[in-house]
Amino acid sequence: MTRVAINKSVLQWAVERSGRPEAIEQKFPKLSEWLVGEKPTLRQLEEFAKATSTPLGSLFLSEPPEERLPIPHFRTLIDETLPRPSADLLETVQIMQRRQAWMRDYLIEQGHEPLGFVRSAGSKNNWERVAYEIRHALGSAEGWAANQPTWTAALRELQSKVEEAGIVVVVNGVVGNNTHRKLDVGEFRGFVLVDEYVPLIFINGADGKAAQMFTLAHELAHVWLGSSAAFDLRELRPAEDEVEQTCNGIAAEFLVPADELRQRWPSVRQEPDRFQIIARHFKVSELVTARRALDLGFITREQFLEFYQAYQEREHHAPKSQEGGDFYAVQNFRLGRRFAETVVRAVRQGKLLYRDAYHLTGLYGKTFDQYVVRLSGRFP
Repeated sequence: MTRVAINKSVLQWAVERSGRPEAIEQKFPKLSEWLVGEKPTLRQLEEFAKATSTPLGSLFLSEPPEERLPIPHFRTLIDETLPRPSADLLETVQIMQRRQAWMRDYLIEQGHEPLGFVRSAGSKNNWERVAYEIRHALGSAEGWAANQPTWTAALRELQSKVEEAGIVVVVNGVVGNNTHRKLDVGEFRGFVLVDEYVPLIFINGADGKAAQMFTLAHELAHVWLGSSAAFDLRELRPAEDEVEQTCNGIAAEFLVPADELRQRWPSVRQEPDRFQIIARHFKVSELVTARRALDLGFITREQFLEFYQAYQEREHHAPKSQEGGDFYAVQNFRLGRRFAETVVRAVRQGKLLYRDAYHLTGLYGKTFDQYVVRLSGRFP
C-alpha cells in the first residue's frame, strides 16, 4: 500500500479552496492525522483531490500554489482583502478558455475572418452610440423587445441574436455537468472572454432570469470595448472601475433607452406598480427598470434600495424554476449552441477526434452520440 508525504499547508489550502471545510473534514476523518504527519495512501489522496476539486498534482507541491483568475474580477463591494477565486469559478473559466482556444484555431483553419465589432468601440464613452452599434450588429431594431410576448421570450431572442452574430453564449449554473458543484451568484454573475474570432460570454445560470438579461447586455458591452472580465454586479451596480461603469451604462441604454424612458416616466411615476408597467413595455425585469430610474435620477437611492429589498424578498419566496428536465436540451445552454454546432461539424469533417470532442464538451460515448443526433436536426 503506497503512502505519500504531503505538506500540511498544501492540505489546508485544498480544504479552504473547496469552500466546504466542514463537509471535507466529515468525509475524511483522518484528515487531522494527516495534518500532524501521518501519510495518506495514494488512493485516499486521489479521493481527497476529487472531493476538494483540486488537481492531484497540486497536492505534491512543497507549498500552496498562488491561483489567480486569468481575467480581472470586478466586485461591486470591495472588502479590505479580495477573497481568492473559488475552485468552481477557476475551473469554469479554464473550461471556457480551452473551448475558446480550440474553436479559434478551427475557425482560422477554416478561413473565417475576425469579427469586426470586437473592440470596435475602443475607448468611446458615448453610451447611446455604442448601444446603437450593438443593436445594428445584432440586427435588432430599436424597440425590438416590445414585439416579444414576455421578457423571458425577449431574453431567449437576444441570446439567439447574439449567437447568430458569432458570439458563443453559455448559460450554466454548475461546473460542467456536475450538479453537486453549483456556481455562487454572490461571487460572479458572469464573465466574458474577448477574442476577435470567438468572443465568449458566460452567464451564471444559477442567477435569476431577471438578472441574466442585464448580465448579457453588460457582457456585450465588454465585447465592443474589448475587455475580458468577471463581475458580480450586486444591485446591478458596477465596480468602481471606469470600464465597468461604461459597460453598465451601455447595457442600460441598450435595454432601456434613456430618451424613451424620459417620455414614459411622467405618466407612470405616481403609479404603485410603475416599475412593472415600464418593465412590460421594454420586456425587461422590474429590477432593471428600477435601476435605470435610479441612474437617470427619477428616484432616490433610498427608494431604489427599498424596492430592491422587497424585490429580493419576493424572489426568495417565489417558486424556483429548475434547470433540469431534458438533459440534451439543457446542453444547448451549458455548451452554447454555436460552440456545440462547431464541434459536431468538426467531428463530421474528420477535423476533430471523438476523444477530443468528448473532452471539450464533457459528454462521452453514447451520451455524446445522442446529443449529436438531437443537435443535427437544428443545423445542416
